[in-house]
Amino acid sequence: MFSWLSKDNRNKRETDAYTSVLEGLQKCYYKKLKPLEDYSFFGEFHSPALTYGDFMAKPMVLLIGQYSTGKTSFIKYLLEQEFPGMRIGPEPTTDTFMSIMHGSHAHTVPGNALAVDPNFQFETLSRYGNNFLNKFEGAFVPNEVLDSVTLIDTPGILSGEKQRTHRGYDFEGVIEWFSNRADMIVLLFDAHKLDISDEFQRAIQAIKGNDDKIRIVLNKCDRINTQQLMRVYGALMWSLGKVIDTPEVSRVYIGSFWDEPYLFDEQRGLFEAEQEDLFKDLQSIPRGAATRKLNDLIRRCRMIRVHAHILSALRNQMPSMFGRDSKKEQLIRDLPYIFEEVRKQNNLVAGDFPDVTRMRDNLSSFDWNKLPKPNLKLMANLEEMLTLDVPQLMALLPQEQARAQERGGVKGGAFNYHGKDNGTKFGAGPDPFADELMEEWIGEDEVQKGGLHFESLHPVDGKLPGQVSLTR
Repeated sequence: MFSWLSKDNRNKRETDAYTSVLEGLQKCYYKKLKPLEDYSFFGEFHSPALTYGDFMAKPMVLLIGQYSTGKTSFIKYLLEQEFPGMRIGPEPTTDTFMSIMHGSHAHTVPGNALAVDPNFQFETLSRYGNNFLNKFEGAFVPNEVLDSVTLIDTPGILSGEKQRTHRGYDFEGVIEWFSNRADMIVLLFDAHKLDISDEFQRAIQAIKGNDDKIRIVLNKCDRINTQQLMRVYGALMWSLGKVIDTPEVSRVYIGSFWDEPYLFDEQRGLFEAEQEDLFKDLQSIPRGAATRKLNDLIRRCRMIRVHAHILSALRNQMPSMFGRDSKKEQLIRDLPYIFEEVRKQNNLVAGDFPDVTRMRDNLSSFDWNKLPKPNLKLMANLEEMLTLDVPQLMALLPQEQARAQERGGVKGGAFNYHGKDNGTKFGAGPDPFADELMEEWIGEDEVQKGGLHFESLHPVDGKLPGQVSLTR
């Protein structure tokens, strides 16, 4: 590919010296990638252009699930506090996309205001129109958890007759926008209802391509006994196998992530271990943020490269004057064959090509008079970025991860119990307030006297031999 750009010439090209992965990503994008995006109208077919906020934003956790699966309760559980605008109930209560972020005081900001603020990463959401922006809101909370991550609560996905209600905006498109920028995507399922509605299937299809980010939570498991849990888990895996088109289903966490006592206590140990694993997964997000952004930009490069070749191939086959409309219809109909020709001619990877059905829809509404000519200079810049700049940025990743490790993972809220008392809280294990309650019931003086007496008996590893008397 690009045989005129020999290896020697590539080695002679000068690249910028980067001091951090974030700085390098910004420079590479605006200098070498965005010009090709604009030239090839990539934003009209796929993801809109990245902004300053996309590079500077905190890691994002996106929660998706059908209504009443516990998404809002899960966020409340992590924060250990309510946030402005939250509503919890058995029926669909969250009809907005809500970004929960750190703020000096609790307040909300409407979506139209967030979409015009360059300090946030939501500028390109304006493409989905006022109907969506009226259903988008930012909730700011002074909470330590939000120092490290931003949490995105999504509308409860409808099922049955309810899913026929038109939302008034491109729901799947918005889901895709958030999933492409998220560091982790959490799909929540209720142990009492595992049916995957048509709208839920479309939402799962919208996050396709982000399989490495997906985590699955089977929630409210304490409301069923062990035998029922085994059946529910098997049914969930069977359902997911039909919807998620991957050889292996993503990691499934089992538990009840809310601040309520367990109804069935027989699987407490399992729930505590699952919670511990999920918390470790969440806490690792800040450490992997730089790697995720680099990986996403590389994937974007590959998509843009394929997109530019496709449009060039279509332009080359279009007549200059007569019969353009009929030729356009023929090319759209023959798109799979054109994909294969483009792949072979340019030595591309089949997995980098877009969905044929979606590409057909976009081409049908696109003005073919704007089909761009091949631009070798812009394509050479993209190749230079992949072959020279990306390896240099990858070499900086260990330093970035070391700095992130020093800062630590997610802290505050429920994460303060991580690694203590089996990492559990509330109804899911030892009570973190047990000592305070003991002092309240018995009296602080008596508690101190009991402790001194216990130490006077010379315990070994916190235990006393069976023959030792505890009487004073």
